[in-house]
Amino acid sequence: MTFPLWLMAGFWGLVSGSALLLGAAIGYFAHVPQRIIAAVMAFGSGVLISTLSLELMEEAYARGGFDAAGLGFVGGAAAYTFANWLLARYGAKHRKRSGHQQAAERQEVKQGATEGNDAGDDNGMALAVGALLDGIPESIVIGLSMLAGGVVSTVAVVAIFLSNLPEGLSSAAGMKKAGRSASYVLLLWAGIAAVSGMAAWAGYAVFSHFSSNVVAATTAVAAGAVLAMIADTMIPEAFEVAHNFTGLITVLGFLAAFYLSKLDDQPEGKAPTVTKQHAQTASQPAR
Repeated sequence: MTFPLWLMAGFWGLVSGSALLLGAAIGYFAHVPQRIIAAVMAFGSGVLISTLSLELMEEAYARGGFDAAGLGFVGGAAAYTFANWLLARYGAKHRKRSGHQQAAERQEVKQGATEGNDAGDDNGMALAVGALLDGIPESIVIGLSMLAGGVVSTVAVVAIFLSNLPEGLSSAAGMKKAGRSASYVLLLWAGIAAVSGMAAWAGYAVFSHFSSNVVAATTAVAAGAVLAMIADTMIPEAFEVAHNFTGLITVLGFLAAFYLSKLDDQPEGKAPTVTKQHAQTASQPAR
């Protein structure tokens, strides 16, 4: 049975987004040490950096050249940074932190100490909007990846799943310390998982009608937004606890995604091209 490509895009977006709900459930109900959370966050950061470098920007450059890729990349980062700055004014600056930062920030919001709130306000809506801001660019990428050959990028799905898990885990752990109920946390991340499926569907269904330059720019916008998100929210949480090990763990995440990308490029049972070339060179007699 063959399913429509738009339906497949939505399905894979939902699969990758489900990691947010899974991570949130683990972070809320299980006592996960903060060092483990930080390590997983650093690993997820490396996975995303590898994916946006080797998959997204390469695809954007191949489709639209440097102008579309470069402008989209910077534009996506600028748009995310501006939106993140606005959310910080309303009490969502520490939405991915697993420690007591969310509790302190929620208290400041209730006291009216933040720029965008009055005394008695809460930051529940800001947290929800922030979760959407973080999740939508990643999910759109899944749909965009299907435009080239009608097949989803396995690397993109796996990478986004692996990065979503620590995001949900860390954020839910912090929300619990801030006094959020289990129903609020789980419904929030279930909603974000559903929106992830819709965003992946839109990435394919909407942009399949646009030119290569538009698709390239959109892919680069998503990549820029993801990199800005990593720098603003994921790396700080990882470094807060893991400190000197953050760089090493991030590199391991990058290497894992790099390896997956090379497996995805090769026919089943075939060795990577670089290995073949090396073997061929080694077999040639010395001159």
